[in-house]
Amino acid sequence: MNLRKALFILIKTFLKPIQPLFYHFFSFIAMETTSSAHPSDSSSSAAAAAADPFDPTKPSIPIAYPIKKLEDLLSRSYFDSFHLPFNRSSVHLPPNSHSPSRPRILVCHDMAGGYIDDKWVQGGTNADAYAVWHWHLIDVFVYFSHNLVTIPPPCWTNTAHTHGVKVLGTFIVEWDAGRAIANILLSTKESARTYAERLTELAVTLGFDGWLINMEVELDLGKIPNLKEFVSHLTSTMHASVPESLVIWYDSVTKDGQLSYQNQLNEYNKPFFDICDGLFANYSWQEDYPKLSAAVAGERKFDVYMGIDVFGRGTYGGGQWTTNVALDVLKKNAVSAAIFAPGWVYETKQKPDFQTAQNRWWGLVEKSWGIQQHYPKVLPFYSNFDQGHGYHVFVGGLQVSADSWNNISSQTFQPVLDVANGSSQSTIKVYVNFKDASYSGGGNITLNGSIEENASFMARLFQGELPLERQPVHISYSVKSDGNSLLGLALGFAKENERSSILLATGQALPQLTNKFDKIITPLQVTSSVAEVQRATGWIIQETSIQMHGYRLTDIHIVCYRKGKHDLQKPMLEHESADEEGTLSAPKLLDFNASLGHISIRTSTHNMVYPPAADWVVKGQYISWASGSQGNKTVSLKIIWNLKHGFGDASLFSKYNIYVEKPAKEVVVDADDVSISAEYIGVARTQAFYVSSFTIPSNTSSLKFIIQVCGIDGSFQNLHESPSFLLDVVKS
Repeated sequence: MNLRKALFILIKTFLKPIQPLFYHFFSFIAMETTSSAHPSDSSSSAAAAAADPFDPTKPSIPIAYPIKKLEDLLSRSYFDSFHLPFNRSSVHLPPNSHSPSRPRILVCHDMAGGYIDDKWVQGGTNADAYAVWHWHLIDVFVYFSHNLVTIPPPCWTNTAHTHGVKVLGTFIVEWDAGRAIANILLSTKESARTYAERLTELAVTLGFDGWLINMEVELDLGKIPNLKEFVSHLTSTMHASVPESLVIWYDSVTKDGQLSYQNQLNEYNKPFFDICDGLFANYSWQEDYPKLSAAVAGERKFDVYMGIDVFGRGTYGGGQWTTNVALDVLKKNAVSAAIFAPGWVYETKQKPDFQTAQNRWWGLVEKSWGIQQHYPKVLPFYSNFDQGHGYHVFVGGLQVSADSWNNISSQTFQPVLDVANGSSQSTIKVYVNFKDASYSGGGNITLNGSIEENASFMARLFQGELPLERQPVHISYSVKSDGNSLLGLALGFAKENERSSILLATGQALPQLTNKFDKIITPLQVTSSVAEVQRATGWIIQETSIQMHGYRLTDIHIVCYRKGKHDLQKPMLEHESADEEGTLSAPKLLDFNASLGHISIRTSTHNMVYPPAADWVVKGQYISWASGSQGNKTVSLKIIWNLKHGFGDASLFSKYNIYVEKPAKEVVVDADDVSISAEYIGVARTQAFYVSSFTIPSNTSSLKFIIQVCGIDGSFQNLHESPSFLLDVVKS
């Protein structure tokens, strides 16, 4: 048996894990030998990697990685890394992202030691990789590992920021080695300030929002003033550099230098709470501790985050499927929650499958605390319901890749799926579907099952707070169905104490639907050459405009009903249907099968205009040629692109699809006889992409790398108008 695993089993069996961060460290050790390599790596390449230690200064597939040594933090060696530009997040927090004046939910992501599938910045090939998509229930997301400086992979920051969630890295010292590090860090006040500034510089450069500070070591009492200086200076420099940033103190070492978990806010840890933005209290609290902590915190009671270990180790309520027991107590006492290791659902393979179990577990959180984040809040708003993993990639209804993949950065706004009250008792399943064809990305919302004849079914998509101005709002969405199954959108609006609703419905809406909404609009079917291609794949694009000046868009529901002829003069009762003779009979159950591919909301001022290819500067760097395993030539290179000064605003672009064309060496006089297809090779969130060991066919004279620019509204530039980089293939 592996010695590390034996150690883990020994500790698990004989020691009561009253401190989950310590305990989880041993979980990480036991799993370290089985942590995944890049999904496309073979065993031989893994062996080669072991023989050739990772050198961050050399070009290679971009990865996210932590800083493990204090001297590397001090020397700023991370800023010399080839991987640095790839690790910058590209999505900023929405404006005015203040910490809300209410109990908040902090989620501390600790899974298998961290940096698994999510470390591959440009994405991996594991379609079953872990992801979080319940961002509407989260205020703060902490990326945690047992490395000295845990830097969040940019995929988490991009996606969390999209949903208005702040992201923190982790600074941790533990065990004897950690105490030695702490003694160096805290040797003087100047040293403490220097390391605080290094951490601030990392967060500012990479675009995340602060730090969880975890000092799990015994300290000499004389070091405490310098520790306070470290925490205070880190907080002040973060606030000065990143408005609304957070520095949170983990309940570990006390004001006396003892490593003693208080499990509450009290006199022993309050001196640290007073100089930062919050306390992450340890998990072994008792029922009255939240109330006691709130009393100590006073007006800052929402800054107390009471820990809950989802694995259930020494935690109030037992965690796991009873995590809501602790949440109910915290909500009652008006303090915040710190949920540790929700990846428990994934790591322990909860049945029947990850998607179902994940939705069920987060459903407990929502039932206890309700929705934390609302969207849409600003325009343009776009979602293709992509969770950041899948078995194919589609762009505008056309499949560009049939490969399995994962990349959390590809998440757009995630739906808040829930069956609405008042729907029929029809048995329709609503879920994000990764297997069937998508309109965009790797997923769509599928609704299938059976529905009562002349009945409707509703499910919530989004719950928003979008103020509407004078200009009309344009809404478009894509639908695929069996022809008789129809999908509409129900929009809810609010204005002071007034509420209004609009139904977007094609065909002849059911009589009972007309009575439920203030207005029904029939959207137009988009007709264009592109739409014709999309329709050939089954996707129909619907669009319309509405004007609701002074109102707020508060909710979006999807509405299901069946195609048919309905007598609008004599509306039937909700659960009645009529036979051909007009006699009332029991309602029939009819099959229903339809999918929603995307939804887009914008104003005319958000019409995307793409700069022509000539307005971009595209370069190739670090070009390296090699021989492939089959005797073919391979090339690796970094491609970078930038708009020329004054030629546009790149912040309007959400991502870049990367393709390659491989023209043949043979010269063909008749250009119409040349068939050149663009091969999709990946997606970038920054203006750089690394091509690794790309195999070149033997008859290829050049490679044309195309950067397809994609807008924040879900649109994309035509390939033939997109910027590109032409690389001549060198002769052997």
